Amino acid sequence: MGVFVFLPLVLPLSAWPVARLAEVHLHPRTATRLLTAVAVVMAVCSTLCLALLMVVGTAQLPGNPLPDGWSDPEVRAAVPHDEVAGRAAIPALAVVATACARTLWRHHRVTRRARRALAGLPGPTVAVLPDSAPYAYALPGGRGRIVVTTALLAGLAPAERRALFAHERSHLAARHHRHLLAAQLAARANPFLRPLRTAVVYTAERWADEEAARAVGDRRTVARAIGKAALLSRGTPAPTLAALATTGPVPRRVAALLAPAPATRSWPSAFTSVGLAVWGAAVGALVSAMSSANSAVTLFVTLHAATRL
Repeated sequence: MGVFVFLPLVLPLSAWPVARLAEVHLHPRTATRLLTAVAVVMAVCSTLCLALLMVVGTAQLPGNPLPDGWSDPEVRAAVPHDEVAGRAAIPALAVVATACARTLWRHHRVTRRARRALAGLPGPTVAVLPDSAPYAYALPGGRGRIVVTTALLAGLAPAERRALFAHERSHLAARHHRHLLAAQLAARANPFLRPLRTAVVYTAERWADEEAARAVGDRRTVARAIGKAALLSRGTPAPTLAALATTGPVPRRVAALLAPAPATRSWPSAFTSVGLAVWGAAVGALVSAMSSANSAVTLFVTLHAATRL
């Protein structure tokens, strides 16, 4: 395997330029999908390589249940610095698994509790809560549901309320919670992917902003709704649930809405800075996939040859 087994662990660094440039130069819909895909591919590849290193490290531990041949010098020779890397991968993979499991558990717990709390309220798609705390968010599941309190509605003008509901409906229609959850899990799997998670949070909100502006027909109304909600709102139950103005840099979103609508071109020219960044991230994801596949096949063949039947 050589050093190729370590490449997927650091190749997420190649996606850092696109995380920033995509926010500014790509359409939010394209940016969200691109960044999520790159983050997921790189997270899966780095986790796979950690698992391969863990196999070698576990085979060296006394009393392990693995075949004795898996700890032979020929097997360990396939992994550079096997004694350090193999054993360090064991706690590292345990941390990754624990962090991802906690994220999934929290997302499931929050959404389940919210659905139970809203079960008896009227309205199949919108739930208005008589609460003094101003907040609103999109609750996924089934047809989805928009949760909003009377306190937040009281602080918005009628046109701004329409922008609020259009924004949240866009979150549900595009299933932005899946992008947010995938980016969150990717960042848990590899800390180098945190800039992509932050970018996905922002671009998903910008995507919903643009859809709301198209539905309402007035970009300034959506900008005012975001600004007011940001001043009033207290947040969402979980970072994987989308809301009008509690995630992402609000001033940047307002400024983007006050500017002309972004172009819908899906792929930038390679002769621009964002084009180079996109191609760099794509190449990094491809190399990461190839490196992890090469390492997996090499280790499988080596372990198969070392296993005494």
